[in-house]
Amino acid sequence: MIAPPSEPRTTDWASAEGQLGIALPTDYKELIRTFGGSNWDDYLYLLEPGHPNANYDLIDWEDQQTEALEELWEFEKKPDELADGRSRVIPWATTDNGECLYWLVRADQSPDNWTVMVNEARGDRWEHYSMNCTEFLVAMLEGEVQSTVLSSRFPLTQHQLRQLTAV
Repeated sequence: MIAPPSEPRTTDWASAEGQLGIALPTDYKELIRTFGGSNWDDYLYLLEPGHPNANYDLIDWEDQQTEALEELWEFEKKPDELADGRSRVIPWATTDNGECLYWLVRADQSPDNWTVMVNEARGDRWEHYSMNCTEFLVAMLEGEVQSTVLSSRFPLTQHQLRQLTAV
């Protein structure tokens, strides 16, 4: 498995959750504390709240994706998981191809019970996985989950982890 950096990250969770208007899952907070904003197997980018590079900032991504999806869903059908009108998605990772990984946020559900939605780049295909983001990431890296949306080249046979920098 991938070794974490020697120094754990510190994140202002109160500020991040205040900006999002919602608490974030415990497993994600631990993932960020351990690995920070990072690139996995030269493909998947784990977004971090308040990352100094806006390309990897979860708050900026949430703002951009919310707006983009609202415009998109004027012309395309929303995924069935969002049909109730009370659920939404919040991005937690993206890929170098433009696919986006989201939490499925249901109004009556604790953040620790959020599941994963994956959306293809430039398309309307969505996949739903009944696991949290950390379980999903581990299952992908170990080859236990196969996605038809994410690249068939992910994961690599020899895992790589790279910290995302400010520039």
